Formats: sequence, C-alpha cells, structure tokens
Amino acid sequence: MLINERLDRLGENPFTRLNALLAPITPRANERPVLLSVGEPQHAPPAFLAETITANGDLWNRYPPVTGTDEYRLAVTQWLTRRYRLKPGALDPARHALILCGTKEGLYLATQLAVPQVETGRKPVVLLPNPFYLVYRGAAAMAGAEIQPMPATRATGFLPDFDAIPPATLERTSLAFLCSPANPQGAVAGLDYLKRAILLAREYDFILVVDECYSEIWDKAPPVGALEACQALGDGFANVLVFHSLSKRSNAAGLRCGFVTGDEKLLARFQTFRSFGAAQVPMPLQAGAAALWREETHVEANRALYRSKFDIAERILGGRHGFYRPQGGFFLWLEVGDSEAAARRLWQEAAIKALPGNYIGVPDESGHNPGDGFLRVALVHDDATLTGALERLAQVL
Repeated sequence: MLINERLDRLGENPFTRLNALLAPITPRANERPVLLSVGEPQHAPPAFLAETITANGDLWNRYPPVTGTDEYRLAVTQWLTRRYRLKPGALDPARHALILCGTKEGLYLATQLAVPQVETGRKPVVLLPNPFYLVYRGAAAMAGAEIQPMPATRATGFLPDFDAIPPATLERTSLAFLCSPANPQGAVAGLDYLKRAILLAREYDFILVVDECYSEIWDKAPPVGALEACQALGDGFANVLVFHSLSKRSNAAGLRCGFVTGDEKLLARFQTFRSFGAAQVPMPLQAGAAALWREETHVEANRALYRSKFDIAERILGGRHGFYRPQGGFFLWLEVGDSEAAARRLWQEAAIKALPGNYIGVPDESGHNPGDGFLRVALVHDDATLTGALERLAQVL
C-alpha cells in the first residue's frame, strides 16, 4: 500500500501528458512530423564502439562485476582527472568510480539510499531545481520525502538559489539535486556557486547530487564540475555524488552505461545497495564504453555539430520568444505565453512536437509554476531537418 500511495504522488509523466494533449489533433501541415520534445541524440556514435563490442564478444557469458570492470573504472577516473584538471591520484578507480546502467537508474537509487524515514525527528526533505528532470521528482516521491522545489528562473540565472532555502528546511534536508548544464535552461554553475552548494551540504549534512550528463555539450567554454569545486575547497569529496553518462557525450543512449563518483563512503554503500537488485552492464558493453571515455575526437566533432544547431537557432529565433544561446546542453527554453496552447498550435499547424515547460515544473508556495509560459525545444536533429522545423516553429508562434 505504501508503494501505491507514493506512486500516486508521482504525478503524470510529462510525455504522457503531451501525448494526451495532442492526441485529438491531426496536423494540418503537409510536412513530415518532427519531434523536438525529446532530448534523444540523433548523431551516430563512433564506429569503433561497435567494433570494440564485437572484439569483446567472448565476454557475453560472464557475469559483470557490480562495480564495473577494472578497465572501465580506470578509464572513467582517468577521464575525470584530465577533464577537470584534478591532482594525480585524487581519484582511486577502486574507491571513486561505480558503474551504472545509465544515470537515470543511478539518480533514482541514490535517492532511495540517501533519504531516511525521519530526518531530525521530522519528515525528510529533498531539494530539486524547478523545472527539473522527471527522475528527480519521482525518486524523491518514491523515497517518501517532502519535495522542496527551488525556482530556477531568469531572476536566479536559471539555477536554483540555495541561499533562499530557510535553515529550518535545510536541517531536514537529506538530498539536493543540481543539474549543470541545466536541463532545460542550459545554464552552467560556476566554481563559486558549486563551492557554496557543497559547503551547505556539509554544514547541514545532506548529499549534493550533481547531474553533469550534459557537461560535454557546451558552446563557448567547458563547464566546471563539482569535483573541481571539491578540489578547490581542499576537503576531499565528502557529501557529493557526481553523475556522468555516455548518452549525450558519445551519442550512445542505447548503451545504458554511466557512472557515479565522489564521496567514497557513500559509493561503498551505493555499491552494496546496487548489488542486491540493480541491472549490470554486460562486459562487452563496458569495454565499448571504456573506449569511448578514452577518446575525445568524436566528442569534439559532436560538440561542433551542436554549435551548428545553436547557430541555426540563433539565426531563426534570435531576438524572439526570449531566445538566448544556452551555455550548455541542447535545449532551447522559449517564452511563448500559454505553453499548452503553443504546443497544440505547433502540432496542428506545423507537425512539430515541443514540450510545455509547466509539464516539467511544479507550482511553488505562491502557486506559480516556473515552467509556465515556456516551451522546451530539443536541438537534436540534423541541420536541414532542424532548419525547416525551426522556421515552421517561428512562423506559427
């Protein structure tokens, strides 16, 4: 019964809501439908991924280690050290890297691990940016936590303001989510911002979960990371878990292979927790994933393709609908007035699906949903498809 009660708190999946919203509508446009609603990479992964998996085909009959293979953990810690300019030896592959069957699984399980039934004698709190990736809310609801949304609006630089959370709420907080670059706004947390969030987590003894899955899709400069902030503070990785994925970086969403790093004590408990029920990544896939983490040329090429999409969007939408060029990620966060009405018009008149912003947000204490009035538009298609779709979108809006 408890599980069913918590399921009732989840709310409807935003894509289920979108499909229901558009189901009665038959597009009038004679154009091919284009889905700009889902952030699914459309670029091809590098050819060596399939070659590496095939070359390791003799491992399909082996049970994968719950921690990930030694090769995989070494590859990710070496990548983290290079990418975030960490001191040699700061990360131990055996203690600071745990493989995940996609970070969606990891984000959910980390919340179940972190949230107790009672925090300081009262119901525990999970902080999440608002708008948010749907797993943050779902994980918090299924853990039985009180959800405390943190508005991430233009006024806050599209990042949550941790300093606005009352101390009484922070004392009950078990876990806080942060996404940088942010989904959907593309804002990037700076080093000082991350240091402040980490210090707050340590002061009030909650876990700061930093979702950096879009870290390698950036426009002008590589985003700093939470591990860099920990290094700058000089106190190790306590109270911090950082999640990374190959889905966006390497266009390998179907590989279902990511990892979590950070606080070694938390990772040890996480490893034990996963060993009882989480899916493991087959060893040939781990070999392919390790090869992806070791190679950067394909990532640079991928980033260049996304920059081209930013250029297209800026040319077509610049100066309209609150357009700004995101610092990272591959979404536009457009101001359109009535989000649902705009989504219906786009589907009916242009055969384009875009996600109403209020579907990935919740009302705050004043009743305002910070996603109201916005559309999330995913820039994932090839240049020709995207150009035609954005031209139709601009014409309709």
